Amino acid sequence: MSQQQHSIQRTRPLNRQDYKTLTLAALGGALEFYDFIIFVFFATVVGALFFPADIPEWLRQLQTFGIFAAGYLARPLGGIIMAHFGDLVGRKKMFTLSILLMALPTLAIGMLPTYETLGIAAPVLLLLMRVLQGAAIGGEVPGAWVFVAEHVPYKRIGIACGTLTAGLTAGILLGSVVATIINTSMTQEAIHDGGWRIPFFLGGIFGLVAMYLRRWLQETPIFIEMQQRKALAEELPLKSVIANHKKAVVISMLLTWLLSAGIVVVILMAPTWLQKQLGIAPALTLQANSIAIVMLCIGCIVAGLVIDRIGASKTFIVGSLMLAVCSWMFYHLTASHPEYLFFLYGLVGLSVGVVGAVPYVMVRAFPAEVRFTGISFSYNMSYAIFGGLTPIFVTMLSAISPMGPAWYVLALAMVGLGLGIWLRNDLTSESKVVERPLQHS
Repeated sequence: MSQQQHSIQRTRPLNRQDYKTLTLAALGGALEFYDFIIFVFFATVVGALFFPADIPEWLRQLQTFGIFAAGYLARPLGGIIMAHFGDLVGRKKMFTLSILLMALPTLAIGMLPTYETLGIAAPVLLLLMRVLQGAAIGGEVPGAWVFVAEHVPYKRIGIACGTLTAGLTAGILLGSVVATIINTSMTQEAIHDGGWRIPFFLGGIFGLVAMYLRRWLQETPIFIEMQQRKALAEELPLKSVIANHKKAVVISMLLTWLLSAGIVVVILMAPTWLQKQLGIAPALTLQANSIAIVMLCIGCIVAGLVIDRIGASKTFIVGSLMLAVCSWMFYHLTASHPEYLFFLYGLVGLSVGVVGAVPYVMVRAFPAEVRFTGISFSYNMSYAIFGGLTPIFVTMLSAISPMGPAWYVLALAMVGLGLGIWLRNDLTSESKVVERPLQHS
């Protein structure tokens, strides 16, 4: 490829094939996130059906959410195994496997006999299906980022990854919408008698359709080129990542903390905070939450567009300051001005969209030979730690002060600001490392 052709290829607009790849990747990602998150919307009825009727309610809840948490704990192992083969045998194969590995357990949960029929085997099987779901989502998210980043032109990686992250977030909204429809159109007795199975059936069927559609995707040009040059990782990809890319791992883990905790605190935990601390009606908080998720999707796309234009450092400095200001306004002004709930929650949702810029930095931080493994290891280890500990830590902070979540998000924003400054100081050396592997995209 001549220097001129190479320059055009790097800066060309997204073409029809790019949009097709991006659409199929985002659709599949949204459905996988729906499958993973739908469990939490029906945790109460699942707990009642899959555990003995005579145990205390707190123990039932603990066991139910323990099974939900098992999905998070399975993420690192599943993600690292899939990434290992993704770096050695191809991105597309693992990208297709991850969605199958999510669709089948989701379908199976919808078909599982309850405790009344199967006894202790029922919760054990539910736990097993949840572990498989966790393994699948652990491979899906890093795999999707790598897949689209290696397909699109170098100067369009930000918007591609931002759009994909918005697609993943839309899966949470889809879960919320389906749960709302079922809870408003069916009686609690009907849901208990079998209505709870519908969202799992839907998720499984959607997943299988998305897997079929992914057949039309092509292997990434970068992986094909590495195969032709016989440039695939010669040693164990994970060993190479830990030995040679410590700085990239640290940056990626801190960015994942920003991503996971931002979504967990502002999107998943805030509705409960609004209800308990401010006494706002559940229906109203859920409507506001839907607005926040839509604004988060928009924010992710905007962050992707901006990072392609001005780079990672400025994006995270400006985005983190915006997150600090908007979150502080949301937590402090909603109490005195509840009439502005929708506006304030939408604004903070938009500001959390800075997380749409996270995959851009992670994709560029690792060379192509170990990119899938590097991102998967960093992302899943960080998610397992911070995704699990954040709710506990925020709850402890809330016991000290009602504004505990506000302080936590403020601390997160400072982490994002610090990373933005770090990336500015390190940008020259970093770009030399990361630009080479992506030069043929």
